[in-house]
Amino acid sequence: MKIALLLTSTLLISTSAFANPELAEKKGCLACHAIDAKRIGPSFKDVAAKYADDKKAVAALATKVRKGGGGVWGSIPMPANTQVTDSEAKKLVEWILATK
Repeated sequence: MKIALLLTSTLLISTSAFANPELAEKKGCLACHAIDAKRIGPSFKDVAAKYADDKKAVAALATKVRKGGGGVWGSIPMPANTQVTDSEAKKLVEWILATK
């Protein structure tokens, strides 16, 4: 019984610690991105593939989510997303990089 409770608690904590499509929708990410298709911006799978071996990707991309940027995926810049907290940006990027 104790093990089942511990496993259930761990699962609930683990799943809430990571971003998901609902957070991406809530924060407006899906207006320009899709998981597996290019829209205005690259697909999340393309982002994950591009940064798969980059150990600094989480920090760099979380900053880009919050502050915006351009030049990597074409001429349309990514706008700043000031409604996304630092913690949410990190969770979103970790989730995006796991979509490979």
